[in-house]
Amino acid sequence: MTTVQGPTAGRRRLRTALRAARERAELTQDHVAEAMDWSLSKLIRIETGRVSISTNDVRALLQLYRMDGTAEAEELVALARVARQKPWWQESRTAIPAHYAQYIGLETEASAMRCFQSIVIPGLVQTEAYARAVVTNRTPGQIRPDEVDTRVAVRMRRKAEILDREEPPRFDIILDEAVLRRGIGGPDVHHEQLEHLVALANAPTITIQVVPFSAGAVTAAGSFVILQFPDEADGDVVYLESALLENFIERPMETAPYHSEFTWLSSIALAPADSLAFIEKVAGEL
Repeated sequence: MTTVQGPTAGRRRLRTALRAARERAELTQDHVAEAMDWSLSKLIRIETGRVSISTNDVRALLQLYRMDGTAEAEELVALARVARQKPWWQESRTAIPAHYAQYIGLETEASAMRCFQSIVIPGLVQTEAYARAVVTNRTPGQIRPDEVDTRVAVRMRRKAEILDREEPPRFDIILDEAVLRRGIGGPDVHHEQLEHLVALANAPTITIQVVPFSAGAVTAAGSFVILQFPDEADGDVVYLESALLENFIERPMETAPYHSEFTWLSSIALAPADSLAFIEKVAGEL
């Protein structure tokens, strides 16, 4: 078991290891819950990674699984410590939903990201003015007026934490032409955003491609992000986002089609250099 980088990866690794340890011990969830004097729902939440678990509870579980005193047990206790660390976005948790906080955690620890967007510019490459326009114009009732500043601040902090770090992740972005044509925030904001995209694409870790309208029908999968991690023990995660639904996909059989979809989209998109010229052309029309 190798070192994990942060609490989200730690929780993912820990949940998988604890579930596997229980199964090796040939114990059912009902049996473990009764032996630990827990509700069944608590154990289920631990094994699905929806809640963290204290190091004392991990030790007690491992004793039940007849693993106490082993090197693997100490590694799992260390994982539990990592999983309980407070991330930088903790102070903003009241203004961001749980699924968004989970995504930030995964994104922060990713070594590579492959993003397709058919609606708006991806959050990590938005300007502050564009981000504010996007957040302000979400579906009525989704974000309270007093939460707007916090949401925008979190988005800008995400950019700094990920794109400005010493070793940023590989970030491949494919945009449908509609994203470039959709005027968000007015001409000045939209122009600034498109110029910002062109500037970012000069970074060696960022590639931007555009699927033009002339390519015909594109994906039926909608917008998605594939997150990959530095340790192969942490499988890929696909994040699906729409106006009303967010979902995470983690099973390899279910994430594989999104890799194929992204590869196909890249093949019908303009080459990176041509894509940047296209973005500049659209910006010049504003």
